[in-house]
Amino acid sequence: MTEAALASQLRVGDLVFIRVSALPFRKVSETTGSWTNHVGIVVETNGAEPIIAESTFPLSKRGSLARFLGRSEGGRVAVSRLNPPLNAAQQQTLKQAAQKRLGIFYDTGFDLHSSREFCSRFVHEVVQEATGIEVGQVETFSSLLARNPDTELGFWRLWYFGSIPWKRETVTPASVLNSPQMHPVFDGYVAAGKAGISPARATPAG
Repeated sequence: MTEAALASQLRVGDLVFIRVSALPFRKVSETTGSWTNHVGIVVETNGAEPIIAESTFPLSKRGSLARFLGRSEGGRVAVSRLNPPLNAAQQQTLKQAAQKRLGIFYDTGFDLHSSREFCSRFVHEVVQEATGIEVGQVETFSSLLARNPDTELGFWRLWYFGSIPWKRETVTPASVLNSPQMHPVFDGYVAAGKAGISPARATPAG
């Protein structure tokens, strides 16, 4: 699929999942057993192209769909939509919820209760504020790693300076992607300005 074709399907409130190649993000994928390690949310569709709000390093921000998708390794992309889709009032509330979370520093500790943000927390909170719906599973590091016992912990021990915060609560891109509160709109590969690579699975907008 092309970026233009995907853009034409998007609605405010859609979640867009990608795979970032930087080492910490790859380790997130390994730990959660999922291809995706980053997520943003559509906040505008009326301009030249959709606008994505996201928590990223160093600050949460808004940017074009093309720029967001351009960071995905191999062009892999998934889009999910709430069941049912947002009404006009909810869309407006969602835009406001995203706006007030822009310019916040990225939380490299992935702490759901810190003063900072990270990608899955950002969309989790924005959707919850706009709709009252929780997307993604809030869980401790201990429960997350218990489900993935083969995870290599060496990286995370270094990341947390020798002591993994096992009781810390977080929410992951993988759990948001698999949320029963959402349904898939697209899951495949996207190419800029040309025919897309054959998707592993693609579904029309719902």
